[in-house]
Order: sequence, then C-alpha cells, then structure tokens
Amino acid sequence: MTGLLVVAGAALAVVVVLFVLFRLTWRVAEPNEALIISGLRDRGTPEGVSESLGFRIVTGKGTLVLPGIQTVRRLSLDLREAELEIECVTHQGIPLGVRGVVIYKVGDDYASIANAARRFLDQQADMNQRVHNVFAGHLRAIVGSMTVEEMIRDREKLTQLTRESSGTEMEKLGLIVDSLQIQEIVDPTGYITNLGRPHNAAVQSQARIAQAGADREATEREQEAEALKAEAVRASSVKQAGYQAEIDRAAADARQAGPLSEATAKQQVVVQETRVAELEAQREEQRLQATIRKPADAHAYEQTTLAKAERDARISAAEAHAKEVELQAVANSQRVKVEAGADAERVRLAAGAEAEHV
Repeated sequence: MTGLLVVAGAALAVVVVLFVLFRLTWRVAEPNEALIISGLRDRGTPEGVSESLGFRIVTGKGTLVLPGIQTVRRLSLDLREAELEIECVTHQGIPLGVRGVVIYKVGDDYASIANAARRFLDQQADMNQRVHNVFAGHLRAIVGSMTVEEMIRDREKLTQLTRESSGTEMEKLGLIVDSLQIQEIVDPTGYITNLGRPHNAAVQSQARIAQAGADREATEREQEAEALKAEAVRASSVKQAGYQAEIDRAAADARQAGPLSEATAKQQVVVQETRVAELEAQREEQRLQATIRKPADAHAYEQTTLAKAERDARISAAEAHAKEVELQAVANSQRVKVEAGADAERVRLAAGAEAEHV
C-alpha cells in the first residue's frame, strides 16, 4: 500500500512539473500582435525569413519557447496615428503650413513584420516620429512643385501624390498606410484670404442685388395686397350700405302698413254703416207711406223746408269735415284719403236718403 502511494505521488509530481514547464515554455500571440522569437535557428518560418534574419515570427497562434535559450518579444500590429504639422513653401514662394494625419500599421505579411521588427522592435514608441519625418520630407517636396491655387482646388491630388511618393519608403519600414488626410492649410501671409477677396466681393454684390430685388418685389406684393384689401373694404361698405337701405325701406313699409290697414278697415265700416242707413231709410219710407204720408201732406212744406235746411247743414258739415280730412292727408295721405272718402260716401248716402224721404 505504501509503495502504491509513493508511485502515485511521484506520478502526480511529474505531471505538475510537466505542466509548470509547459506554462513556462508556451507563448501565445494575440490577434493584434506578432511574437518575435530569437535564439535557435528555426527552418519552419515561411519564405525563409528565419534563414535570412535569424529569428522566428509567430502570429495568431501559440509556440514553444526554450527559456534561457530563446527570447520572445512582442510587436504590436494595432493601428497608429501620426499628426503632421509641416511648414512648406509653394512653387510661387508662398509659405504655408500643412496640417494632417496619417493612420498606419505594421503590415500583416511576414516580410513587413520582419522589416518593422528590425527597425522598431525596441523603439515602438518612436514610430510616430519616424513616420512624421518620412511624410514631412515628401510633403515639402510635393508642395514645392504646386501652386497655392492648385492645392486649394485639388487637395485630393496633394494627398495622392504624397501617399504615392512615401509608399516605397513606408514599405521598406514594414508599414502600410491605411489613411492620409490633409486637414488644414494654414496661410500665415494671408495669400489665400486675399485670393478669395474678389470672388467674395462678387458674391456679396450679387447677394445685395438679390436682396434688393427681393425687397422690391416684397414691397410691390405688399402694395398690391393693401390695394386688394382697400378694394375689398370698399366693396363691403357698398354692400352694407345697400343692405341698410333695404332694411330702412322695409321698416318704413312696415310702419306704413299699420295705418293703411286701419284706414282700410274704417272705410269698410263706413260702407257697411251706409248700407245699414239705406235699409233703415227704405223701411222708414215704407212706414211713412203706410201710416203718415196722408196726414203729413199738410205738414210737408214745413218738413221739406226743415229737411232742406238739415241737408244743407249736413252738407256744410260734411264739406268742413272733408276739408279737415284733406288737411290731415298731408301728413298721412293714404289713411286720411281712405277715411275722408268713407265719410263723404256716408254723408252723401245719408243726404240722399233724407232727400228721398222728403
């Protein structure tokens, strides 16, 4: 039993030792880095890089490293950004400042990684300055062959020429350019500002002319609108006056309708009274014919004379009444005319009845 425990313990110790040794010798390259392994010459690297440079490159996988015999260093494959601030002189002798940015990285192929490792493995912090120096020289040369007008009109040309001219040198350094942007062209002498003054003045002049035209057109439209508004107000006032006149006429007609109706009613009353008087006269005449005519022959002269006098009095009264009615007709012609006619008719009929009776 004791022997078995010893064997088991020894086996476990061996496993632990092997695991620790494996952990000490196994290195893994992250996706954004390359392992640069130097020491023993390795013939398994593609393209014979290990034969030509004497080190091994590992990317995206793990590898065994012999401690004390081989050395492992890491080269970052991340994107890097270098600011460009370069003073240049154009073909015309105009000093300009160019501001831009270069986005670059170590190439993914073994040759680029090998070139970058030989130049920057222990100086990775200085890569931005080295790239700035490369682009500064090429950018000064290109700006020196261009005019200010060309740079303003075709900034893409400046970017393309700079990228092409620096491409070979960047390739030798094991670097590739992802993006180059010229962000700003600084004009310390004011040449660009003066260059744009004529165009700016022309644009401002056109803007003032356009504004004046717009103001004039707006004024004309406002005047037309005011004229239309005044015309509408006048037409409305005319219509309102016409409506008011119609209302006044209707009110006057309504006021006159009452007196006219009253006068007509009175006229009808007078006519009816006249007819009643005629009937009464006829009845009285018949009664007189039957009972009084013979006894009254002697008294006929007296009655005739009295009747004539009474008739004359009634006629005079009727004439006076008619005159009074005529005077009242001046203020209310229709009503007075109707009443006067009715009274005259009644008096005439009464007088006729009396005359016939006599």
